[in-house]
Amino acid sequence: MMNPFDDTYFMKRALQEAEQAFDKNEVPIGAVIVMNNQIIARAHNLIETLNDVTAHAEMQAFTAAADFLGGKYLKECTLYVTLEPCQMCAGASYWTQIGKIVYGASEEKRGFINLNTTLHPKTAVVGGVLKDECSKLLKKFFIEKRNLN
Repeated sequence: MMNPFDDTYFMKRALQEAEQAFDKNEVPIGAVIVMNNQIIARAHNLIETLNDVTAHAEMQAFTAAADFLGGKYLKECTLYVTLEPCQMCAGASYWTQIGKIVYGASEEKRGFINLNTTLHPKTAVVGGVLKDECSKLLKKFFIEKRNLN
């Protein structure tokens, strides 16, 4: 039987979060954390809103998931995020011991892969899920930003 709750399904939920960030004039990155096919945390960038450089979608999602579970370890969870996590967010994922990271668009300059950031040894990684949709929203945001300035 086919599972309707696959990586594409949950990445679409992360994209909905990214669209909320876009509407708030935040860099449109969204994240959801899933456990047993249930979304336990939703978040998007809040850097401008909170005036906090650490308020990345992933960081907000880690905090919400830990609150939901009542504990700091996310071993049985999957993070879905529309852009490859940066070094800070990858480092935080190490400490949460998250089971899996699924990202959409790659981040050539600041992504954890090119910066050789160490993830937890048990964390699985899948990249490129809905990468075109994720990239399109980011490009639209930055084109609009440039045209306003």
